[in-house]
Amino acid sequence: MKYRLAIFDFDGTLADSFPFFTATFNELADKHGFARIDPATAPSLRGHSPRQMMSHVGLPAWKLPFVAKDFITRMGESIHTIRPFDGVDAALAQLSDAGVALAVVSSNAYDNVSRVLGPATTQLFRHFECGMSMFGKTASLRSVLKKTGMTASEAIYVGDQSVDLQAARKAGIAFGAVAWGYATIESLREHAPEEEFASVADLAAIAGG
Repeated sequence: MKYRLAIFDFDGTLADSFPFFTATFNELADKHGFARIDPATAPSLRGHSPRQMMSHVGLPAWKLPFVAKDFITRMGESIHTIRPFDGVDAALAQLSDAGVALAVVSSNAYDNVSRVLGPATTQLFRHFECGMSMFGKTASLRSVLKKTGMTASEAIYVGDQSVDLQAARKAGIAFGAVAWGYATIESLREHAPEEEFASVADLAAIAGG
């Protein structure tokens, strides 16, 4: 088995929440006092890292927890509009059946994560670490390793943003970059991820030899 533990980010990795993000961005901008974006140009910003995006719209780091909390609350109120990417349920079930332990490390709330995934898929996961800052995932990755008894070399963190990759590196875990998330695969490729997944079906390679 290539990896015995697969840890997943949620937004942009398991859940197709980018349309909701763009739909609510300007409301949050108005409320919290940073610059709006033109929805028509939002896709062009996907090459920005989170820190670059914050700089682009003038969002100071001290405001981020308040903005994130507001975003998570609004998502919870509109959770019926957000679905997993096509094929996610089947891919996770396939990995679980192959004996790969599954976990989630996400800055989103557990309630949002579990409601989007649904009861059957949620039950496939051994551990959830949710609600931390997007820049504070390293400790949560280490926590999952400890709880599962796995070594860092046995694990992979699958995500869609450079902050996910950086957290994995700090925890000594391989990183798998997805091509369907918030960030472009080209921007993630600049950081030389250990794995790339062009499609959801490619996640099966996590259990490959």
